[in-house]
Amino acid sequence: SFSRKLLSGEEEDSREKGVLYRWQGYSCRVTPERLLLARPVLHAALGTSHGLLLTEDGRVYSFGEQPWKRVESQPAGPVIESVLSGQRVISVSAGSYHCSALTEDGLIHMWGENSHGQCGISGMDQVPSPTPVNVVDGEIHPPQLVRVLNVACGAQHTLALSRKHEVWAWGSGCQLGLVTNIFPVWKPQKVEHLVGRYVVQIACGGFHSLALVQILSPPEDSQQARERCGQCKQSLYTMTDKDDHVIISDDHYCPLGVELTDSKEGRRSGQSSPAQTPKSKNSSPHFEVSPLTLKNICEDPGFSVGSQQNTTSSESQPVPASSETGHACLRRTKSNPYPDEQALTDYLKRISDQILAEQAEAASLGGSHPPSRQSSLTCPFRSDESDELTLRPSSPTLSVCISDHVIINGCLFEPCEEGGEAAGLDFCPADPLQGKKSTSLTDITLVDAEARNRRGSLPGFSPVSLSGSHRTNRLRAVVGTSESRNLLPSLYTEVWSWGRGQEGQLGHGDYLPRLQPLCIKSLSKKEVVKITAGANHSLALTAQCQVYSWGSDKFGQLGRINAPSTVPNLAMTSEGIRVWDVAAGQTHTLLLADGERYQPILYYSGEQVLESTDGAHPLSGTYTQTPTLLPFCMNIGYVSKVFGGGLNCLALADQNAMGFIATIHELASAERKFYCTLSKVKSEILSPLLAPSLALSLGQSSMLLFQEMAGSFSKICHLTGQHSVSLTNFLQRGKVIKTLVLIKSTDIFMDTYKEYSDPVGNFLVMGGFQSLLKPSQECFGKKLELIQTLLDSKEKNASPYDLLVNLFYMPLQHLHGYNRLLLKLAHCFEVNTEEYDWIQNGCSKYEALARLVSKQRRDAEATFNFWKNFKGKNSESLRKPSRRLVCESSNKALTLQNAGRFSASWFILFSDVLVHAQFSSHYVYPLATLWVEPISDESVGQHGLKLTTPEDNFVVLAASPLEKGKWLRAINQAIEDVLALGLNGRTRVSRSSQKGEPPVSRTSTYTFSKEGRLKDATYEGRWLSGKPYGKGTLKWPDGTVYCGTFKNGLEDGFGDFMTPNTTLNKFERYQGHWKEGKIHGFGTFWYASGEVYEGSFRDNVCHGHGMLRSGKLASPSSSSVFVGQWVQGKRTGYGVCDDFSRGEKYMGMWLDDQRHGVGVVITQFGLYYEGNFCNNKMMGNGTLLCDDDTVFEGEFSEDWTLCGKGVLFMANGDSLDGVFDGHWGDGLRVAGTFTKPFEALRRERKIPVAGQHAVPAEDKWKAVFDECWSRLGCEAPGEGVHEKAWENIAVALTARHRQQRYRPEELSRSQTKMLDSLEVIPQHVGPVTADSYNNIRRYLLKACDTPHHPLGWLLETLVTVYRMTYVGVGSNRRLLQQAVEEIQSYLTRIFQIVRFLFPGLPEDGGFILDTSNSSDEDSITVTQLLLLLPVLLPRLYPPLFTLYTLEKEREEEVYWSCVLRLNKQPDLALLAFLGVQQKFCPVSISVLGEKKQVLPCTKDACFATAVETLQQISTAFTPSDKLQVIQLTFEEITQDMQALLGQDFLWCMDDLFPIFLYVVLRARIRNLGSEVSLIEDLTDPTLQLGQLGFMLTTLKDCYVHYNIQQQNTSNA
Repeated sequence: SFSRKLLSGEEEDSREKGVLYRWQGYSCRVTPERLLLARPVLHAALGTSHGLLLTEDGRVYSFGEQPWKRVESQPAGPVIESVLSGQRVISVSAGSYHCSALTEDGLIHMWGENSHGQCGISGMDQVPSPTPVNVVDGEIHPPQLVRVLNVACGAQHTLALSRKHEVWAWGSGCQLGLVTNIFPVWKPQKVEHLVGRYVVQIACGGFHSLALVQILSPPEDSQQARERCGQCKQSLYTMTDKDDHVIISDDHYCPLGVELTDSKEGRRSGQSSPAQTPKSKNSSPHFEVSPLTLKNICEDPGFSVGSQQNTTSSESQPVPASSETGHACLRRTKSNPYPDEQALTDYLKRISDQILAEQAEAASLGGSHPPSRQSSLTCPFRSDESDELTLRPSSPTLSVCISDHVIINGCLFEPCEEGGEAAGLDFCPADPLQGKKSTSLTDITLVDAEARNRRGSLPGFSPVSLSGSHRTNRLRAVVGTSESRNLLPSLYTEVWSWGRGQEGQLGHGDYLPRLQPLCIKSLSKKEVVKITAGANHSLALTAQCQVYSWGSDKFGQLGRINAPSTVPNLAMTSEGIRVWDVAAGQTHTLLLADGERYQPILYYSGEQVLESTDGAHPLSGTYTQTPTLLPFCMNIGYVSKVFGGGLNCLALADQNAMGFIATIHELASAERKFYCTLSKVKSEILSPLLAPSLALSLGQSSMLLFQEMAGSFSKICHLTGQHSVSLTNFLQRGKVIKTLVLIKSTDIFMDTYKEYSDPVGNFLVMGGFQSLLKPSQECFGKKLELIQTLLDSKEKNASPYDLLVNLFYMPLQHLHGYNRLLLKLAHCFEVNTEEYDWIQNGCSKYEALARLVSKQRRDAEATFNFWKNFKGKNSESLRKPSRRLVCESSNKALTLQNAGRFSASWFILFSDVLVHAQFSSHYVYPLATLWVEPISDESVGQHGLKLTTPEDNFVVLAASPLEKGKWLRAINQAIEDVLALGLNGRTRVSRSSQKGEPPVSRTSTYTFSKEGRLKDATYEGRWLSGKPYGKGTLKWPDGTVYCGTFKNGLEDGFGDFMTPNTTLNKFERYQGHWKEGKIHGFGTFWYASGEVYEGSFRDNVCHGHGMLRSGKLASPSSSSVFVGQWVQGKRTGYGVCDDFSRGEKYMGMWLDDQRHGVGVVITQFGLYYEGNFCNNKMMGNGTLLCDDDTVFEGEFSEDWTLCGKGVLFMANGDSLDGVFDGHWGDGLRVAGTFTKPFEALRRERKIPVAGQHAVPAEDKWKAVFDECWSRLGCEAPGEGVHEKAWENIAVALTARHRQQRYRPEELSRSQTKMLDSLEVIPQHVGPVTADSYNNIRRYLLKACDTPHHPLGWLLETLVTVYRMTYVGVGSNRRLLQQAVEEIQSYLTRIFQIVRFLFPGLPEDGGFILDTSNSSDEDSITVTQLLLLLPVLLPRLYPPLFTLYTLEKEREEEVYWSCVLRLNKQPDLALLAFLGVQQKFCPVSISVLGEKKQVLPCTKDACFATAVETLQQISTAFTPSDKLQVIQLTFEEITQDMQALLGQDFLWCMDDLFPIFLYVVLRARIRNLGSEVSLIEDLTDPTLQLGQLGFMLTTLKDCYVHYNIQQQNTSNA
């Protein structure tokens, strides 16, 4: 049969689950009916006269009166909805007369009554079977299908909650929350006012809607900002009790929602009964209403909007769709506590006049008031907004817009344009954004900082002033769910309501409707976790197991007596009753609560239903005003969920299978009870004790500890509340053990309890509970009865102090409950199952944590007793909150070695330090930097322990081997715990040390105290046996900081050092290498004076090669730069100094920071001096060369000052020989002989040239090469071990590889590959062969491209010094010869290093036999030019070639003039002019494969390929490459001639030279003379012989030929 009675005492099958029971009323004779189905029920829903059931296999059954089925007789039992058989349904919901089912993939199916569009299917008044309804987001392009989480159904509307936690609505009435007055709404539309808020639940009453919104931050953070206005400081939220209602006064609300006058003549509320009964067959698909204005409402004496005193239920009265005039029927009643219509009209008129005046004033000032972000009340469909009035209340935080209104279907709407049609009010919005504005009359938006809490549910909302456009463009994307949302439900929630409010069911303190969602502010801090709604009342369940109810209380469905029904108030339940599920029907409320023995009990509040024989259920007319216990609840098993609807009640129950169900209920019930207890402690104990007045009694330090403990207590309380709600959800949603958060996420619980254990222990250690005792007795009585009640203590004679301590340690005792219940839960499974192991694993963790916190409490109590009995001095300096006593030697168990006869040593081991106390002093040794080791030798004995600290080493003697072992284990364990705490920042549950000994190498922080270099310095980093070793940071009090590596307690390795310069009030910084506490090696030093030195150091001073930049900030506009050799901090040896302020560059020898020895000076004006320097001055013999080729050779006494004998050579060959005196450029005094030689003698006379008195090239940059040899491990060039050099190279590359792992972004992928390839050393046995020689060449190319290779560093440094020398002022043509010699010197010295690394290489000019071709053996010549120049010259090419162009400038000007002149001629004419025979002149040329004739006017066409080839000489860097270009040019000319004259053609010089002249001319090489000179100077002699030499000579002859021809032309 469909149902059967459950008789009292009847035993059911213990393994049944998901059993559903139905009943009506609350009589003692009520016996529930059991609904029999083949599969367990997971979910159910009830309408007015029908219901839906969902079984665990995803099937949906329906029962009750279902007129939309169109069957002759209603079936007696549940009938499966076959249309849904192929779908996996996860939830069902029922409205008054329609149904919905939600599938696993988030799709909705609906069926039932559809006369008001509540099924979302147009064209049908009734939908007989489940039909899919798609929710589509049209604002996204392309439109996307919205997946749904939940569905709620009302009388005439439906809500859907999407997976993005947005609300969608369809149907009819203001309960939709949509900005429209066209009903029905067939297509699901988004409730814009909730967009951006994280909605977690929805619920529908008959004609109102509820939403539970999760907010991001706790409301307590903004309590003060909510209660007071930011400017006027007046209360923003007040409630006034009236006779039968509450008046809320809040500036956030529209004035229509508050009492305006003392008049109580009538009340306005909306009434429009929907066509709910199936008898309304001919109801219209949409409403036809009249656009009544506010004036019509106020002046029409017959107007009414509902009645609260109707004795007949509005749901039972069908209302016609329209009257004879086509307007909605509106009636008036006598009850109206709000002001009369005239008072309201006058009030609005005053507001309008005021705001019009303010708008006029704003317009005159050129400004305008921005519209409210969400409260603009202008018509959303109005095309002309000129009539809009802006309301500006007295509070400066609000901005409201009010215009005329109409009331449609019991709700307030704005009017449309005049002349609009009445039918459906179907108008098109002029502005699409305007159409989205809120039409709420009461949800007024704050537009300043006060709004941050009012909109706390908006993710990422910032308290800024927002305009109307921001309102419509509110954040659409919901913030991604955090971990807490995924694991535990949030308790920070708000309840929002909208729809009809004639029964007070919206909870806003009035009976007005709301067109859009509005937050119920009184529930914002109540931790609401579930909402539900009946026909005309609403319920909210909190995490503290309390039920708030509001709305209609005609039949006692609110469960309270004499309380206002328009605002949420607590339902009356007995003390100790903890409600954890609620359901609401038409006129009743059903509560599911915890009972004794953890079996849930049921309470009913509302109308009684009498049972009759004919099957009808007439109302008894009686009801219960407070919840009444239903006796039968103990006989139906363990109820997990209740449902309500119409007059029916449903309870979903499980039988106790294997004890699992009972254990789960016990766990959930215990958690709810625990949370209620914690909440009471928090509100009734902690809140009074945290009052500011208590700080005087406790003292500042104790108060801070107490506040920290209270904060941790709040975290445990909040976690427990979340967990209790999670357990309720677990009971109601499948009971899959792996989803149990207590087991799945143990870390959350363990971390929270550990974080609480420390503060409560700290408070105990510092005597906080003693200080707290007196204030507690003042607040709660001498015997602390309230605390005793909360503790439910069985100890009757416990002291007040013990009660106080036990109260705050009470949360930690709950861990034993977790352990016990999880163990009990594990026994419900077989031992070999995965679930058993899963639970046992969690159980062991909580057991270990419980032991840990118990030990921590014992340690804290022992420490407190120690300090209470401590008789030593300076106890306050040693007494720290987190410090715990481990052991102490007051019984002489430990003494200091070699102690005096009368000395008294007392060792106290705490959790973080070892204290050595003597008579009036004590020494504190932090355990993190303490090393202990047992020693046993003759001088000490068998009982010694050696203690090592950063500044002290001493030996202590134990009284016995047992004491020695005890102290050794205690100290080592304490050190290990300290190190573990420092690494992970929290206490460990278990000790992980296997040997029981802490590591010798560790990371810690220590502050030195003894006199010396490190006094008061703090070191943080790695240690080894009492000394800094490894990476660390050392800080001194004066701001000096060293960050780098240490060795044996001293700075050693790479480090960054910064120290203040008190004189200049700036910091000096060094970054580089250290050795044994001193700056040693390569680094960079930034001086406070602005100078920057980069180079080598030794013993804290500059020593070796380095660069010093001086001047303002030293870069980029330095006044001078010196690069060269340093000795003991002074410039000594060869160096180059570029003085930008004087425009001079010195290149020569130095001694003690002064120019001393041979040197060269060049000025920016072209003066060149070379000679001797002494004491930083030009002194002795020297040569001075001017830019106009004037030369002076003689004696100097100071810079540019001639003093003594000398010869002055003029540019034309004249000379002046004699004694000179004076400063060059200021006029000279001369006593001597002027000579004007004959032409023959002038050519023979030798004029001094540059370079004769300069520093020899081999003496330059010795320090650079010495540094490279040093990096290879050689003390002097060539003096070292070959293998050692390669080891040093490997170390340098490995260090770079290690650095690459920490900072991979510093090297590119190609550089990383190059480092990898350099790790392979070219190997060869015996003499170097051709193959091994090629391998060596490739290795050198890679090594020189890597700065971390010694050769790469050498090359990079040489390039730097070369550019420093010959760039800028150094670009002087007289330096060319020195620049070339310097490059040759580089090659010689680098070749020496290469031969040291590869000893098998022959000397310069040697030969290597190439045995690759066995038939014809060839040899390879090994020269430094061929091997190294391709590596070096490309890097030095720009400055070197610039010198060549300066040297050849005059010659090339002549040459270039000739080239420009002759290139004006056509090809044939030019060939003829150059003497090319007619047979060699091309007759035709090939252009893109097409033959073209060479005409007399053709230009730049002949020998074009050869010309293009020769032009490439300017893009080649090395002489060998340039020679290769010349050779290719000759080959191209030959190919052209062979194509013209045949393959057997052979050249003769007389024929070739004119053609080559033509090619050179057409190539237009600007600096041909420089190219030829560079090739001649740097080409290997072996290449200048043979064919390449002949070609080079030909090219040079061409250059000379054109020079001579141009000179002849000029002379002519």
